[in-house]
Amino acid sequence: QVQLRESGGGWVQAGGSLRLSCTASGNTNSINAIAWFRQIPGKRREGVACISRTESGGSSYYVDSVKGRFVISKDNAKNELYLQMNSLKPEDTAVYYCAADPSNYYCYDNGFPSYDWWGQGTQVTVSS
Repeated sequence: QVQLRESGGGWVQAGGSLRLSCTASGNTNSINAIAWFRQIPGKRREGVACISRTESGGSSYYVDSVKGRFVISKDNAKNELYLQMNSLKPEDTAVYYCAADPSNYYCYDNGFPSYDWWGQGTQVTVSS
């Protein structure tokens, strides 16, 4: 079992930046794919960015709406995942979740696969 905890959310004006962090604990060696999702109230949760495990190539994926603005990275030694968010827009306002899975060989494969472990989420609010 793996526990995930996000931090770093907050309020920022449009054009600003925030860095989200996700700390993993428990059986972290079992993690394969790891990802960031977000959810706006009343809408479905959507995948934002993800990283496949190193043995699968360690490739990252971004949805079109955040490409060139967001950067996903991880520090395996610290068991941490990050999401650097730049040039933020009001439409980026959402609760952001960290997710991880022990089985997904790739973090994205013609869509985000299901993820078993989830954090509690952190609110990001971007004002215009």
